[in-house]
Amino acid sequence: MQNKHEAFKNERSIHTDFKEKMTYSDYLGLDTLLSSHHPLSDHHDEMLFISVHHVSEIWMKQILHEIDSAIRDIQADNLSTSFKKLARVSQIQAQMKNVWDVLSTLTPAEYMEFRDKLGNASGFQSYQNRMLEFALGYKTEYVLKIYEKDPELLEILQEAYDAPSLYDVSIQALVRAGLPIDEEVLNRDVRVTHQSNESVKQAWLTVYRNVDKYWELYELAEELVDIEDLFQQWRFRHMKTVERIIGFKRGTGGSGGVAYLKKVIDQYFFPELWELRTEL
Repeated sequence: MQNKHEAFKNERSIHTDFKEKMTYSDYLGLDTLLSSHHPLSDHHDEMLFISVHHVSEIWMKQILHEIDSAIRDIQADNLSTSFKKLARVSQIQAQMKNVWDVLSTLTPAEYMEFRDKLGNASGFQSYQNRMLEFALGYKTEYVLKIYEKDPELLEILQEAYDAPSLYDVSIQALVRAGLPIDEEVLNRDVRVTHQSNESVKQAWLTVYRNVDKYWELYELAEELVDIEDLFQQWRFRHMKTVERIIGFKRGTGGSGGVAYLKKVIDQYFFPELWELRTEL
């Protein structure tokens, strides 16, 4: 029988003999991930600026992964399966919102030390943020022009632009449940941003007034409201962080800065789900 010392030695060798085995670093690709910071100045705080945006992009990748799968679930009438994924999106959004609190520790004087090094780079150019807007239903064709110089990326964005959004497939779920929706909504071009429609609002009102009968649709609606609520909170914290650091200057790359960010706060992905609350 092994004594305790021999057992410890064997256990230790299992966790240290990685010559022929995959390591934690290998699995996560840490060499690539941790070498992706390339500050262009010697200023201490540029590292923070890069890290905050890296973290946000990684989380957006996960959100897109979850929403894409949830869309397929809803299309297949597996609403309950979609709920876990949509709830996870909300939790990720909370993390993304909090990252602005970290960036807001950057003072205007500190940012000015390296801002010129950013050139034309701007968060406005984040293609994953655009894909997220497309997935939630906000689509503007002019956005695609930003990426015309990169045909491969443009193809990816075009595919996302042409696909039905999370709200499009949710409205189709209302129809399959027997709730009447105007043909102009059902036959609309999904490449055009959805506008508030009375029949859609009445369908959701029916769901909210008959929760027991339409429990899964009710839960779906509340998951959508959570996502939009947190998205707007994220946008607000983004706007206030930018205002705190650069005031009302134009953003890098010629973006509108705070003025643009304030405008998009008033955009709604799921307008009827907010309007119906006044009528309940």
